[in-house]
Amino acid sequence: MPTTDATQALETLRRLQSKQELSIIKLSETITDPEEQGARQRASDASNSLLDGPTPVSLEADLAHYTELFAKLRFSYVEQVTKEKFIRAIVGDPPLIVTMQENSELERDNAEAKAELKSLKQEVALMVTELERRGRELCRRYESIQLDTVKLQELPEKTQELRARIEKLRSLQEKSDANPNLNLPLAKTLGLVARRKAEHQELARELEALQAKVPRKRKEAERLQAELGSLEAKLHTSSAAAREAQRRKEAAALGGVADDLEQRARWWKASEEVLKQVLSLKT
Repeated sequence: MPTTDATQALETLRRLQSKQELSIIKLSETITDPEEQGARQRASDASNSLLDGPTPVSLEADLAHYTELFAKLRFSYVEQVTKEKFIRAIVGDPPLIVTMQENSELERDNAEAKAELKSLKQEVALMVTELERRGRELCRRYESIQLDTVKLQELPEKTQELRARIEKLRSLQEKSDANPNLNLPLAKTLGLVARRKAEHQELARELEALQAKVPRKRKEAERLQAELGSLEAKLHTSSAAAREAQRRKEAAALGGVADDLEQRARWWKASEEVLKQVLSLKT
């Protein structure tokens, strides 16, 4: 249902835009005539850019050009009319003589006309300001509508993607029924996550403590390795001596002659027995 509404809204926007297309060229057609401008081209770049392709910058430059041009034309017109009236008053028959009273009345009327003109100018300035504000607001709204139109065009595709993701998540949920932790509610899931985080932090602290003990344990291992090396050397020496003694003993048993080491052992043993007997007699 939401996809249908989005499609209908998109079709409505397209239909309205096709009926009334807003562009700077169409807006400028109300104040300029391309044929007339082509017949009377000016040498200014603003006019040429307006004919080539009007833009907001070119229209603003053209407006400033016209404002300056009309100000000059008004000054020239007032100057020309004043000269003409002055010359007619001088060369007229009879000549036009203006009294002080007429000058005062004319100045008073002129002051009233200027005040009224100033008031009208202020009203026009306010109207222009309001029109500019509304124009900018409409421009922002038009850009917003264009952006929303693009988003609306992408909405059906995103909706399909979201539906596909929902179906995928549902299939994963059905497959994960064997693990009860995956079906816990939000509160219990958050509690489980908190416990797992606490366990992880505890393991991290233990690992850090063990890593701190590594240098000392390494030194102890090196010391034990050195001691083990010396003990292994003694073991090899003792084993070699034992094997040599065993060999001599076997050789003496086979040959009937005891070696020097065995004879010395017997002599020491006999001496020990003699000393024990002597000491026992004295006591």
